[in-house]
Amino acid sequence: MIGFGAQGRAHALNLRDSGIEVIVGLYPDSKSRVRAGRSGLEVLGTAEAARGADIIFLALPDTKMPAVYEEQVAPHLRPGQTLLFAHGFAIYYRTIVPRKDVDVVMVAPKGLGAMVRREFIRGRGAPGLIAIHQNPSRQAKRTALAWAKGIGCTRAGVLETTFREETETDLFGEQAVLCGGTTGIIRAGFETLVRAGYPAELAYFECLHELKFIVDLIHEAGIAGMRRLISDTAKWGELTVGPKIIDQTVQKNMKSALRDIRSGKFAHDFIQEMKTGRARYVNLLREAEDHPIEKVGARLRRLMRWKAKTKST
Repeated sequence: MIGFGAQGRAHALNLRDSGIEVIVGLYPDSKSRVRAGRSGLEVLGTAEAARGADIIFLALPDTKMPAVYEEQVAPHLRPGQTLLFAHGFAIYYRTIVPRKDVDVVMVAPKGLGAMVRREFIRGRGAPGLIAIHQNPSRQAKRTALAWAKGIGCTRAGVLETTFREETETDLFGEQAVLCGGTTGIIRAGFETLVRAGYPAELAYFECLHELKFIVDLIHEAGIAGMRRLISDTAKWGELTVGPKIIDQTVQKNMKSALRDIRSGKFAHDFIQEMKTGRARYVNLLREAEDHPIEKVGARLRRLMRWKAKTKST
């Protein structure tokens, strides 16, 4: 387990609880060393862990993975080992090009690390994807399925895909719907109400706070199931006004975003930004964090004392 962030920690603890021997590879000054040790896991240096492992999971951010791989993993690879990824970015966009005599697989839980761990503890699991990029051993699919079983994904269901499909759909989902699309429409709704003279607190509750309740319904029962549980007024508004908000212009913009992903433009621009000082990235983050909805939300959430009791496992 090279890295011990949210996803790495979830995989490591779930595998350990499934009876698999897990070693965590971290650089000497990593703050995660203490956390991994407290979890009862053996911790070694990155190179030493890579040298001794049968399966090496690169549980690192896409921006940091190539350098760690090149300097501390690649020199110690041997024929018959397996490189495992939870996302296809590094392989698909060739920021990492593995030697040909190792298996290269992906096991991608469809959930954040905390959810992967929480669902496992509850006796359930997060659904997942598997993909095979290199298979010199002819055992790569068995390895991927075994890993998926060890972290609990097979309890919910596993789909076989490719590194390309996973990467492109994951990036598109993040940009157009899950992160970019959702936060964009939340801010637009908030700004529309505030500019029309409504209290910012009311706008926050209507456009951000209540979103969780609707998403939870969709997650449990699908869009049609959610629709059956909301009022007739809400249903009529969704069916008649919703298509005017999310119209063909939005879908046209989504198609453009997908083209940039499939052509490699998004990956190229992202990699260049990370390599050249990240100035635009930092400025965009700062602007987003300075939005009025963040100040209103922080103040309101402090009043919701029950939220302080909610902690991830």
